[in-house]
Amino acid sequence: RSILSEYHALCQLRDKIEKRAITLLATVADYQRLQTVPGIGPIIALTILAEAGNLQRFVHYKQFLKYCGFNLCTQRSGTLSGKTQLSKRGNARLRQALWMAAQVAVRQQENSFRQKYTSYIHNHGDNPDVKRKALTAVAIKMARIVHALIKQQTDYRGYYESQR
Repeated sequence: RSILSEYHALCQLRDKIEKRAITLLATVADYQRLQTVPGIGPIIALTILAEAGNLQRFVHYKQFLKYCGFNLCTQRSGTLSGKTQLSKRGNARLRQALWMAAQVAVRQQENSFRQKYTSYIHNHGDNPDVKRKALTAVAIKMARIVHALIKQQTDYRGYYESQR
C-alpha cells in the first residue's frame, strides 16, 4: 500500500513539474520546437534545454554529440588498440534524457526513429545487446535532430523511409 501511495505522489509531482514547465516556457520557441520531436515531452524538453544550454554554440552536430557523451573512442596503448565504444565523458543527464526519449519514440507508431530501431534489430530481435545498441543509435539520431532543429530554427517534420 505504501508503494502505491508513493507512486501516486510521484505522478502528482510529475504533473506539477509539467504544468510549471508549460507555463514558464510557453513563449520559448526552442522548448516548443523540441516537443514536436516524437518521444520528447515537456519534462524531457526542459531537461535538454537546462542541461545543454544554448545549442547555437555548437557549430557542428559532432560537437553536440561529444558534449552528450555519444562520441566513439578506442582505448589504445602503444601498438595495441581495444574495441571502439561510447566515450560517456559528456553530460550524463542529457544522455539519459535523450535515451528515455528514444525509448518512448520507438514505442510510437510510424516515425523514423521506430523504423531505425526495427531495421537495426531485424535479424537479432531477441538479443538484448543488439536492442541496447539499437536504442543508442536512436538516441544519437535524436541528438542530431535536436541540434539541427535548434540550429536551423525549424520544427520537426517527420519523414518515412522507404521499405527495404
